Amino acid sequence: MGAHDTFRGDRDSPPRIASEVGLVVYPDCQLSAIHGLTDIFRIASEYAATSISSPPAVIRVSHWAAVNGEVECTFDSHPGTDHALTHVISPPSLIVPEYMTPRADLRSWMLDIHAAGTTVCAVCAGVFVLADAGLLDDRDATTHWAFADELSRRYPAVRVDASRMVVDDVDIITAAGILAWVDLGLTLVERLLGPSVMLHTSRFILSDPPRREQRLYSEFVPSLGHGDSAILQAQQYIHAHSDLQVTVRGLAEVTRLQPRTLQRRFRKATGMSVTEYLQGARIAKARESLELTQHSVEQISMDSGYLDASTFRRLFQRTTGVSPSEYRKRFGIART
Repeated sequence: MGAHDTFRGDRDSPPRIASEVGLVVYPDCQLSAIHGLTDIFRIASEYAATSISSPPAVIRVSHWAAVNGEVECTFDSHPGTDHALTHVISPPSLIVPEYMTPRADLRSWMLDIHAAGTTVCAVCAGVFVLADAGLLDDRDATTHWAFADELSRRYPAVRVDASRMVVDDVDIITAAGILAWVDLGLTLVERLLGPSVMLHTSRFILSDPPRREQRLYSEFVPSLGHGDSAILQAQQYIHAHSDLQVTVRGLAEVTRLQPRTLQRRFRKATGMSVTEYLQGARIAKARESLELTQHSVEQISMDSGYLDASTFRRLFQRTTGVSPSEYRKRFGIART
C-alpha cells in the first residue's frame, strides 16, 4: 500500500510527512490503543491533507515490537522511506504494573531514540516502561490514579502527579487513565497539525478535546491490607459513621490508642491523615448520592457529615474539580 492509498487527499501531490509517530507493541499491551491511535492520526491527516496545506501534511504512523531481542517495525502507514521517528508512544498495559515484566530490549531502544531527539510518550501503566528506562527521573509524570502509589514507590526519583490527565514536558509526555490515549492522541494532533485539525478530529470521533485533570474520575480506594488491626478498626468505624462528627479523640477511644499514636499509625498504614481519610470517605459517599439519588445538595451535605452546605460545596469542588451540581449533571443516572 502506497502513501496515496493510505491517506485520502490531493492525488496530484504526494503528502508531506509532518512527523512520524511510532506505537510500541509489547506483551499484554492494550491493542485497542494501538489501533485507536492509528485511526486518530489517520483521521487528522486526512482532514489536514484536504483542508490546510499544499502539499498536504500527514502524520506517518508505524508500529514497533521486539523481535528476537531487536525492536523492529511491524506496520508502516507510509512505507518505502527511511524512518524518522519524532514521537514514540508506550500504550497502556492490560495487566497491573506489579505483573509487568521489564524488557531490556525496549529499555535500550527507548533510551537510544530519546537520546536521538525523539519525544517519548506513555499512557496509564505504559508509563512504567519509561520509568524503567530511567527516562522519568527528576521529571513530572502522571499515570492512572490507581497506579500512582506503586509508581512512586518503585521509582522514587519520579515526581508523580496523579491529579493531571496529561503531563506535557515537551520531550516526554505522560497520560493517565487506560483510555487517556485519546487525550494523548489529540494532544499530539494539536501539536503536529494545529488546533483546528485537533478540534475537527475530536468532533469526528465524538470525543471532548484533551482533558487536563483526572480528579473528576478518581475514586477513594483506601488501603485495607496493611496489617494494623487497630487502624483497620478505625477505618471501619469511619465508614460506618462518616455522617457523624468523627474526631481523632473519638477514634482513639474506639481503638484504645493515644491520639498521637493513632495519628502516627494511621498515616503509616493508609498514607493519609485521619482528617484526609475522613474527608475522602465523605466525598465518596456524596458522589454516590449525587449519582444515584435526587436528594438536594443540602441534604447530601448533611448525610455526608457536613453541617454547612457551603463548606461541603467548597471541599467537593476542591476534590473533584467541579461543583456538586455539575457533577450530578455529568454522572447522575436517577430521573425525576
